[in-house]
Amino acid sequence: MSSTLSASTLLAVPLAPLVGSALAGVFGTKFGGNWIGRRLAHTLTILGVAVAFVLSALTLKDVAIDGARFNQTIYEWMVVGGLKMEIGFMVDGLTAMMMCVVTFVSLMVHLYTIGYMEEDEGYNRFFAYISLFTFSMLMLVMSNNLLQLFFGWEAVGLVSYLLIGFWFNKPTAIFANMKAFLVNRVGDFGFILGIGLLAAFTDSLNYLDVFAKASSLVDLTLPGTAWSLVTVICICLFIGAMGKSAQFPLHVWLPDSMEGPTPISALIHAATMVTAGIFMVARMSPLFELSDTALNLILVIGAITALFMGFLGIIQNDIKRVVAYSTLSQLGYMTVALGASAYSVAVFHLMTHAFFKALLFLGAGSVIMGMHHNQDIRWMGGVRKYMPITWITSLLGSLALIGTPLFSGFYSKDSIIEAVHMSNLPASGFAYFAVIAGVFITAFYSFRMYFLVFHGKERYDQNPDAHHDHHDDHGHHGHDAKPHESPWVVTVPLVLLAIPSVVIGFMTVMPMLFGDFLKDAIAVNAAVHPAMAGLEHVIHGPMELALHALSSLPFWLAVSGVVAAWYMYMINPAVPAAFKRVLQPIYTLLENKYYLDSFNENVLARGARALGTGFWKAGDQGLIEGGVVNASWKLVGLISKGVKLMQTGYLYHYALVMLVGLFVFLTYFVWLAK
Repeated sequence: MSSTLSASTLLAVPLAPLVGSALAGVFGTKFGGNWIGRRLAHTLTILGVAVAFVLSALTLKDVAIDGARFNQTIYEWMVVGGLKMEIGFMVDGLTAMMMCVVTFVSLMVHLYTIGYMEEDEGYNRFFAYISLFTFSMLMLVMSNNLLQLFFGWEAVGLVSYLLIGFWFNKPTAIFANMKAFLVNRVGDFGFILGIGLLAAFTDSLNYLDVFAKASSLVDLTLPGTAWSLVTVICICLFIGAMGKSAQFPLHVWLPDSMEGPTPISALIHAATMVTAGIFMVARMSPLFELSDTALNLILVIGAITALFMGFLGIIQNDIKRVVAYSTLSQLGYMTVALGASAYSVAVFHLMTHAFFKALLFLGAGSVIMGMHHNQDIRWMGGVRKYMPITWITSLLGSLALIGTPLFSGFYSKDSIIEAVHMSNLPASGFAYFAVIAGVFITAFYSFRMYFLVFHGKERYDQNPDAHHDHHDDHGHHGHDAKPHESPWVVTVPLVLLAIPSVVIGFMTVMPMLFGDFLKDAIAVNAAVHPAMAGLEHVIHGPMELALHALSSLPFWLAVSGVVAAWYMYMINPAVPAAFKRVLQPIYTLLENKYYLDSFNENVLARGARALGTGFWKAGDQGLIEGGVVNASWKLVGLISKGVKLMQTGYLYHYALVMLVGLFVFLTYFVWLAK
């Protein structure tokens, strides 16, 4: 087998979903005359994503087994001075893994959507959006330059705006997609500043050219300041990652994005948009290795997100929001790994998390369908016997999430904890505490949801909303009918996602972390940042790691979290009620999400509006219109009125003016003569 990859084959990977999206979006909607029906629309889009997945899997095989690599320009757009702007692909282990994860999860979401969106009027439009989302994410991960990376970055943001606000008649959905759009613009402002600084000081947008010149940036400072240039660049790039990967305090958009249909929750929160920031920092590892300041910042931000977003998951009652806050917390874990220079561990957790988190989101959607679109876990219970496939797959996803030995999440999560423990950065102590505490919290909120949904007394007939004129997201009325298992187009993706959620970690931990798979994609200065070198001495194999975990602190913290959730919600429900009474101020703080939304809306948004109003009133209306535009014509008007008074039409007035003028001139010249 050749050690190179075909450009035409790689080009077909993103173009196949794009073609499917275009056909369904144009000819399957009113815009194109509704020429394509539902069946053909979902067939075309699923076929496009399936082609992309098959080609991605073949690419991964060539990369992993034969060592194939690819880095070429596909199309040169323009050259400005010496700066080339082009479309190109760079395929190595990191890219090939991301291509497979994105296309596989997207394919499962496409299949799932057939059942979940069956009754929705925007069926064809939804398929067009999710295929376009897949194209955008593939362009992002396959790029070999910062311009194409930024294109994919903004494209996934745009399509996520369309997907979150898919039900555009719902005010809450419109508020949520606008919130996501605006918060991501804050992060993207930092991101484009970082790209601009790299372009200015390296005269290139190509990854390899930038990395080759990275060492020359170390001794430079940002012009006009004493700040290290490489630190400023890395922090700007990471601000972009904070927005896209929902890190504190730019995380506020992600929980509200649950207003969109459940399939996009799995697509956005599992394998695509929110992992873009993690992927980008890992790809830029040669730069981040040059700045301990940036790495410490990443550690702190990731630790805060991992710990404090986990706390919020404990009090949520909406099944989708529990999983959403879990996503935030797990993204914090990935970010902590990046800060510890354990980039390969971060992308390893990205991969394992993609499968079990997509499984949990789609499982939550299946429960919502089976419960007749009720999303409140307080009015569920005993669902296990009605929805056996959803139950067992959700259990497997939950076990993977909490880091159960031999499950996929165990290998990546425990590797993160060990890597942070071995980091020598000043912020690693706080980060280690956060990720260790997060183990108990994750197990507690995960199995709180699991027990309330699938075990205990059946409470669906006690739902107060079910007896009123209550409408859900799809416009259905609530009622008391018994739960039912979802159709095969929903359960088959659950089963297919459950398989890698269990086995993928065991199979890939050694080649991903210590093999050659990511060697040329990620750079680590082991002499300065020894976390990965230390990890290599601790981990000797997947089975040994699993056996060792049985005596480790994270394992027993996870067991304690599960037992605590079982006791508090299955055996003695009075305990959580008592905790709520005793810790009411803390509960109020958590219920209000640390008041960050309130601060953003009442301080930042109102402050920005007041500032804008001030510029409008004082600057636009006062200075420009009143002082420049209006004052000029008013002055001309006054002069005209004065001139008009002198133009009377009477001869004796003109004669008088001539005599007065003559007298003035004579007086002036006589005065000069003296």
